[in-house]
Amino acid sequence: MSNTEATQEHSPEQTLRQGKPLVVAVDGPSGSGKSSVSKAVAKRLGLAFLDTGAMYRSVAWHCLNGRINLENAAAVEAAARTITMEQTMSPDVELFRVNGINVTDAIREPKISAAVSAVATNLGARAELVRRQRALIAEHHRRIVVEGRDITTVVAPDAEARLILTASEEARLRRRGLQLGGTQSAEQLVEQVLARDAKDSTVVDFHRAADGVYTVDSSDLDFEQTVDAVIAVVRQAVNAGPAA
Repeated sequence: MSNTEATQEHSPEQTLRQGKPLVVAVDGPSGSGKSSVSKAVAKRLGLAFLDTGAMYRSVAWHCLNGRINLENAAAVEAAARTITMEQTMSPDVELFRVNGINVTDAIREPKISAAVSAVATNLGARAELVRRQRALIAEHHRRIVVEGRDITTVVAPDAEARLILTASEEARLRRRGLQLGGTQSAEQLVEQVLARDAKDSTVVDFHRAADGVYTVDSSDLDFEQTVDAVIAVVRQAVNAGPAA
């Protein structure tokens, strides 16, 4: 068998056609583009898509909406365990509901960005959301792109492809500013991107790749180039197979 034939045999596309599992786990800091890039990768590979960050945001929204003190760790954990969360798993449609209420737009508001670390750093709430995330991966027959902050090491350490998508601080701040349409000041962007990362990194390391985890630095790449780079890493990981 030639090298070309071997590569084709083990490519992600071939894996999908054979109905085999293909979990692509993507970690990364705020503003790295992991959500939009992961959606595009899922669409190109025909996979489901799970935005785990939206789950933390949904809990934060529920707490703020229900006047639950985010500093009350037990109350936040209880909220994570008891609320009903629904979300689309298609990369083409974005819809999130909390207890039947459409919160798709609400969870992206700056006040939620400022509050979500209180949920993300709550170990009890985090354990519950990880449980839910693993259940969703299983429900979709392990054919899914999952993005967040502890996906490669905690949620799906056995994923067929694991990578960290990163970028320079300058690039991440610029991208988040463009995403928000210039509505935030430089100070607000630093708070939403760098300060939030600093808080969340107290419970999970999403800046450095663990053993077997690839790194894609998109600082000097445009969107399509980043998507291509991630898919190339997926191919490489699938071709390499599971670690010995």
